[in-house]
Amino acid sequence: MVSASEDQNRRMLRARDAMDRSYAEPLDVPSLARIAYVSEAHFIRTFKETFGETPHRYLQRRRIERAMWDLRASGKPITDIALAVGFTSLGTFSRTFREVVGVSPSEYRTRTAGDVGPAPTCFRMAWQRPRERHGEASSFGEADPVAPDLVSRS
Repeated sequence: MVSASEDQNRRMLRARDAMDRSYAEPLDVPSLARIAYVSEAHFIRTFKETFGETPHRYLQRRRIERAMWDLRASGKPITDIALAVGFTSLGTFSRTFREVVGVSPSEYRTRTAGDVGPAPTCFRMAWQRPRERHGEASSFGEADPVAPDLVSRS
């Protein structure tokens, strides 16, 4: 028999998995709450209790992580990357990117040119995730992905 908390966690994981799969599509709280079989208010509250951030923040972080990868790995225009990861305007993308990463998308691309070099994928991913900026608390609770040693290597 499944306990109530285990059932709740499974429902939240199902919604989070849907966000991971469809981050580039327009997602809203009502559709995610339906995936989790809970009301919208209960979904927002329980998602935050379970994962430590609101569904909106989680979705933004996933989109920014994907955009960071695209900025490092491709020469696509920033507008195309913003639209491809699910943002509907370049302004919103740039503002959110700066809030999370601490630099503009174009500055991030410039700083990460040449990048990390050979390393296991898990280390590269952990090193390049959005993190807390130095001396400044991030609403994502993570540290600066553009570490000073990265800038000095490029």
